[in-house]
Amino acid sequence: MGDHKEQQPVRVGAAVRRRRRALELTLAVVAERSGLSVPFLSQVENDRARPSRTSLEKLADALRTTAVELLAAADPAASVDVVRAEPGAEGGFDPRTRSLVRGHHQLHASEYTGDHDAGREFQHRNDELMYVADGAVEIEAEGRAYRLGRGDTLYLTGGVRHRWRATVPDTRVIVVAVAEHIEAVQDRSR
Repeated sequence: MGDHKEQQPVRVGAAVRRRRRALELTLAVVAERSGLSVPFLSQVENDRARPSRTSLEKLADALRTTAVELLAAADPAASVDVVRAEPGAEGGFDPRTRSLVRGHHQLHASEYTGDHDAGREFQHRNDELMYVADGAVEIEAEGRAYRLGRGDTLYLTGGVRHRWRATVPDTRVIVVAVAEHIEAVQDRSR
């Protein structure tokens, strides 16, 4: 068994659909702009057809983006990726951050170990979950302070300003968030 990532065909359907919906376009409008048929575009969005390079470029133009951006936002057809703990991760908790997911995906996950800059404020466009694996933290969000211990979680919707700090040594926090390139939050100004 290897720890490598299995390379599978890329599925652009979800990325195309997200982009089309973000622009509030119908399949008919995209078909007209791209010169591709509505049935073909529907098949692409449902991952029943894979567009050629030329078709993908036409589609990207119609969606006011590039083929590269669509591919970057695409989902692999099937993938498994193991991220192993770093050697010596159990001892000597120097402050550090480690990404738990490699590549460009719909979720981003990081592990924060040790102390953390309590003065740094965060505001993410999409939802986020914080899980305290070890130790304890204090989180300030929406004008309130929350104390979390081992095993506790805090869920923040997109747009919530927050800051946090470890309150005991050897604290480990796992943060999982919807990736910034995903249009998961409606524009609240509408």
